Amino acid sequence: MTDLVGLDVGTTGLKALRISSEGDVLARAEEEYPMATPQPGWTEQDPEDWWRAAEAALTQVAGQGVAGIGLSGQMHGLVALDEADRVLRPAILWNDQRTGEECAEIEARFGLRELVRLTGNRALPGFTAPKLLWLRRHEPEIYARIAHVLLPKDYVRLRLTGEHATDVADASGTLLFDVAGRDWSDEVLEGLEIPREWLPSALESPASCGETSDGLPVAAGAGDQAAGALGVGVDGPGPLSVVLGTSGVVFASLPAFAADPDGRVHAFCHAVPDGWHAMGVMLSAAGSLGWLHHVVASGEPLDKLVAEAEPWAPGVEGVTFLPYLTGERTPHVDPKARAAFTGLSVRHDRGALVRAVLEGVAFGLRDSLELLRGLGVEPVSARVSGGGAKSDLWLRIVASVLGLPLERTAAEEGAAFGAALLGGVAAGVYADVAEAVSATVKVHGTIEPEAGWIEPYAVAYQRFRSLYPALRPLEDE
Repeated sequence: MTDLVGLDVGTTGLKALRISSEGDVLARAEEEYPMATPQPGWTEQDPEDWWRAAEAALTQVAGQGVAGIGLSGQMHGLVALDEADRVLRPAILWNDQRTGEECAEIEARFGLRELVRLTGNRALPGFTAPKLLWLRRHEPEIYARIAHVLLPKDYVRLRLTGEHATDVADASGTLLFDVAGRDWSDEVLEGLEIPREWLPSALESPASCGETSDGLPVAAGAGDQAAGALGVGVDGPGPLSVVLGTSGVVFASLPAFAADPDGRVHAFCHAVPDGWHAMGVMLSAAGSLGWLHHVVASGEPLDKLVAEAEPWAPGVEGVTFLPYLTGERTPHVDPKARAAFTGLSVRHDRGALVRAVLEGVAFGLRDSLELLRGLGVEPVSARVSGGGAKSDLWLRIVASVLGLPLERTAAEEGAAFGAALLGGVAAGVYADVAEAVSATVKVHGTIEPEAGWIEPYAVAYQRFRSLYPALRPLEDE
């Protein structure tokens, strides 16, 4: 038995992947579930939907010949359980924006620089700790019944194995974790008056953490970005991981813990023992293109819309798009930031708007890259994944804006693939994560920067940066 299964508990659905020990995809399954928005800016899900989806997906991809299972999923979500492991309320998700007051309270209580020193990060509305403070303030009767706190993928683990556990990579996104020390932070827990006994044990990602009823070992796993980085072969310093999903990510594996003192990029434990990573996150990457598609071309194929952007030259004759449709994390840390088109003239058509969106997202990724360079990261290439990576034009733009060749890998489901690799280490199919990545991740194409686009994009990037007044030039930081 050497086949492996990875489960990725996403925001819109659960993906399951079965791979061979050589990395060949043998079976795929996807089960969708709803997301509730009971008030503007709120997002919630029923954890039972994740479990029903996991059961259905495992039925399709597991069975004879499977050696182990790995877990990945959306980060930061709050699953509150009582002493009998009953769900107390719908889970509050990573993209929920209700906790602005609680974030301000946390940063005032510790001070921004001290909070970054303790946790590697500043307080953001999506993180888990502000959600707990919100519950304490607004739903005290539920808060009083909490006995266990889990992250989304770890609720699926609980139902699979009966274990209360998480991994250090996913725990890093709670704002309750000492990322440098790879354990829960007693100082933060004491300062926020949150009982340590509510929290699960935090294991290294490839560690075996319980078994299914069929006796299959289940790896501790990782949050979606760390698992996705493994899925494209970023298990140590070297290539970046660039994700063009609904959100956009620039992810760098680090040789040692390092944090931006202003918390504009996240510092987390990697899914590799004794490894760390830093990443910049923009909230609307492929989501920006999806929004424009819905507004101006609903019902038309997206490929047709993107093709209309091809004739326009870099810079779109002065049109610039700021991709802040839902606020922004990196580099602004501003939930009130908003999107805009500027520089429009009567010459600009629908294709020009599309090209400006593709470029604006690329410029947002460049913001993250520049901050990572401030931490000593000097990449020579990047591995790209996400739905936006299917567009050759978009990858040519991103490669030219970042000044890096972009490599595609064979497997499209990065997080589920990475989770499966962790399951393989837990099951003993591989000796460690490095062996798992080396045996399975295959590069099958490279997009090089366009030489004639680099200078026009350098000019357009400076224009892009000048349009957000709260951001100082990087060279002044």
